[in-house]
Formats: sequence, structure tokens, C-alpha cells
Amino acid sequence: MSGVDTLFAPATAPGRAAIAVLRLSGPATAAILAGLAGPLPPPRRASLRRLRHAGAVLDEALLLWFPGPASYTGEDAAELHLHGGPAVLAGVAEALVALGARPAEPGEFTRRAVLNGRMDLTAAEGVIDLIEAETTAQAQQALRLAGGGLHALVEGWSGRLASLLARQEALIEFEDEDLPGALDDTVAKALAALSAEIAARLDADAGAERVRDGLDIAILGAPNAGKSSLLNALVGREAAIVSARAGTTRDIVEARLILAGLPATLADTAGLREAGDEIEAEGVRRALHRGEGADLLLAVLPCDAPPDAATLALIARRPCLVVASKADLGPPRHPGALPVSARTGQGLDALRARLESEAAALAPASGAALLARPRHRAALGDTLRWLREAADAQLPELRADALREALRALGRLTGQVGAESILDRLFAEFCIGK
Repeated sequence: MSGVDTLFAPATAPGRAAIAVLRLSGPATAAILAGLAGPLPPPRRASLRRLRHAGAVLDEALLLWFPGPASYTGEDAAELHLHGGPAVLAGVAEALVALGARPAEPGEFTRRAVLNGRMDLTAAEGVIDLIEAETTAQAQQALRLAGGGLHALVEGWSGRLASLLARQEALIEFEDEDLPGALDDTVAKALAALSAEIAARLDADAGAERVRDGLDIAILGAPNAGKSSLLNALVGREAAIVSARAGTTRDIVEARLILAGLPATLADTAGLREAGDEIEAEGVRRALHRGEGADLLLAVLPCDAPPDAATLALIARRPCLVVASKADLGPPRHPGALPVSARTGQGLDALRARLESEAAALAPASGAALLARPRHRAALGDTLRWLREAADAQLPELRADALREALRALGRLTGQVGAESILDRLFAEFCIGK
């Protein structure tokens, strides 16, 4: 990329540390390094150098030089492994600005890698998912994406689709020529096979977004049913206020936990009842809305009171894991309810095991899931729709048009088509230095 700035940013977290890594990328990287440290070291070999600027020694640091295009960004790039004091980092940053570099914006390094062909959009998304991964399952899925797993899959599909389009156009352009009679049947069969493969991938990866984003679990029930105590017992801390006074929880209280290797957000909600004022009414509305969108719903029926009509209606309307709270005060009053006491710990292990099982069932069955974002599924869904339209087309020209649209939809997935429309949104998610 000619005419671009040379940029820099710390690649390590701010604050005191033994080491702070500062990255550079851009056409002036070599000149800037020479101005700081003298002759360039051999490529991709760490070299101990004394950094100087304006007659002052800034630090004694390890320097790594990555001449383009064999670098992360595809440009000339470098890393400075400095001592981690804030004053050292500030002094080197000031020198870099004086030598012609500028501080990077979030995601600029990876954006340049995409624009220079070092990775596609799906790999860039894998990079940010890897940075943000909380669990092993998330990290493994992100590594597959960052390593080009989805790119390779889409490239294979695109190649097959381009071949089908070429065959179809041959049928149109040379319909008066002596082409093999089975050519049209070959296109139809290959089209059906590709459609079935993409549909199977969409089904197999149905839970990949849950791995990336985590599960949403809502706790619903009547006021004073023990919802807040249940949340606190599950997460092992006082996340929600517990009181004998009914209606203490007005807004949604959230806490995080890990289930079957997946992050989960547990939400305590306002009690379901006829509201006494507009604030409580809004709390009930939010509770029901959260329950409708949750991946898993815990319906709480206390053992010390008859089942309330609102919670029973909820259980009848959608699948729930029914918890009989306050089990130390009596037996469950609803068939199939799991008895749990937040006070004594009774049933908590069984509840956690059940939640682990439910979480595992919501994750992808395959260990190689790749469709981790809504746009992945949307692009493949559009591709499949066009493939099916091609299969149903009555005219060869219409079939060819549908195949071209399918190829364009696949291109949107990797960024070969329409990349600019999502670049700004994607890289705004990145941290500075990546």
C-alpha cells in the first residue's frame, strides 16, 4: 500500500510491567528503526539495541525487524520489546512521532493485513474473537477462524461454483455446438451436491454463535420465590440483593459463570405479578422480554407457597428448567421440579450438572464449527437461496444469473465483494495495537 502512514501502538496492556511491546508498520519503518537503533538487524531475529533520540538514551531493548510482505500487515514492520515503565514507553512513543510515525487507531494493523491480502475478513474476525475469548471452547473456535478454516471452506465452494457457472455459460454460448449431452445433467447434479453441503454446514454450526457470544440464562418466577438467592448460590458471590421483602428486584441483575466450557450470563429478574406501580410494571415487562430471548429459562417455584399462575403460564408456554426453590422448607409442589435450597446447598450440584448438560446441548455438535457470526450465516443463507433458485430455473440464462449471485454472496463472506461496507464496523471492535 503506497502512500500510507507509518503507524505504531503498544501491543501490551498499559501500566507497570517488566516488558512493554510496541509495534510499528508502514513504509517508513526501516528509516525510523535506523534513526532509533542504527543498522537494521537480520530479519525475524531478536537483537539487543540501545535506543537513542535527540542525543538521549531512551532504553535498551530487543528489536525485531519484519520486512514486508512477510509480516503480519504485509508491510515493513517491527517490534520493540521495551522495559515496561510508563516513562520508557512514553519517551519512545514521543521519539517515534518525531521520526514521522503516528499512533494507530483500533484495529489498524489487522485492517492493513486484510487490505494487503495477508488475511480475509473471516480470519480478522477470528483474531478479535481470540483476543476476547474467555474459555477454551471460544479460543479453539476463534483459532480455527483466524487460521483460515472458513476461508479455505469458502474458497473450495467458490471454486466449485465458478466451475458450475463456466459449464452453464458454455451451454448458453455454444448451444448449437456438439457439446456432451450429459453436460446439463452434470451441472444439475453438482448444484444439488453443493447446496446439500452448504445446508449441512449451516445446520452443523447452528450453535457456533452461542460459543462466541455465550449463553443467556434468565431466572423468572414470582416475587420472593428465591430467584436472587439462587443466582448468588450459582455464581458463588453476592451479586444480587436478597431480602424477605417481595419485589426487591426491579431491574435485571446479571452475573457471569462458565458452563460446559461456555460463558453464560445468568439474569435475575423482577417477580412476575400484577404491578403496584409503573416502575414495577416496567420491571415485569423487562423480565418477560428477557425470558423470551433467553437461550435457557429457569422457572422458580418455591416449596413454601402454592405455584403462582404467572409462572405456571410461563412453563406452559415455552420449555423451562423448573426449579423448586427453598427445598429446606418442604417438598416440591410441581411435578418434575428440581428441589434446590440456596440456604443449605441442597440440590445445587444437581442443578449445576443439569445446567452443564443443557449448555453442552446448545453448543455445536461438531468440534469444527466456523460460522461464528450472524453475517456468516446470512451470507451462506443467501448463497443457498440463490443455488436453489438456480436449480429451479427454467431457462439456462436465469440459472446462470442465479449462479453469479450465489458466487457474489460467497464473496461477501470473505470480503472479496463489498468489504468496505463492513470494514469500519469490524475494526472498531479491535483494541489498539491489533
